Amino acid sequence: MAKQKKKKLSLVYQPLGLVLSWAGGALAAAAFRRTWQAVRHEDDAPDALDRDRGWGEILLAAAVQGAIFAVVRSAVDRTGAKAIERSTGVWPAKGHGGRD
Repeated sequence: MAKQKKKKLSLVYQPLGLVLSWAGGALAAAAFRRTWQAVRHEDDAPDALDRDRGWGEILLAAAVQGAIFAVVRSAVDRTGAKAIERSTGVWPAKGHGGRD
């Protein structure tokens, strides 16, 4: 019975997870933009194909962006899972961790 409830919860959680992921992506993009502006005093971060930027600057931008996106994704995922657990008593994820 508990396994069936968990499977149904997983199906219900998927649309919520999609909305949370979209919102988290938007939040992470805004956080990266503001961080880049604060660090480099520029409106646009370098792109990998930007001929006028050096390797160091491009890799720094990629590392900062990746770190921000990972932190925001983890915070959003964890907040959503905790909310589901509080409201249903069941943890929404399969197994004991790891990304899908």
